[in-house]
Amino acid sequence: MPKVTFTFDGKQIEVEAKEDETLLEAAIREGVPMEYACGGNGFCTTCRCKVKQGSENLSPRNDREENIGITEDPYRLGCQAQIQGDVEVEIAEG
Repeated sequence: MPKVTFTFDGKQIEVEAKEDETLLEAAIREGVPMEYACGGNGFCTTCRCKVKQGSENLSPRNDREENIGITEDPYRLGCQAQIQGDVEVEIAEG
């Protein structure tokens, strides 16, 4: 199983993820505080996170991310980035 390391509020938590689940789904399942005002549908940017390592282990950026302005690395929407291998992400505070 892929491993995701979430960094937030000065903490670091490593969790096992199911292949092809999103970063947001893994965060919710493991109690990691990733916000998602639009319900995880890719219409806001509250789940935007910074990929510190392993961006190649996420699905390619999709149209929803591009249309909302998430067009450049290292940023991704947690609700759209599907996990395909080990990755480390930083969740923005506030």
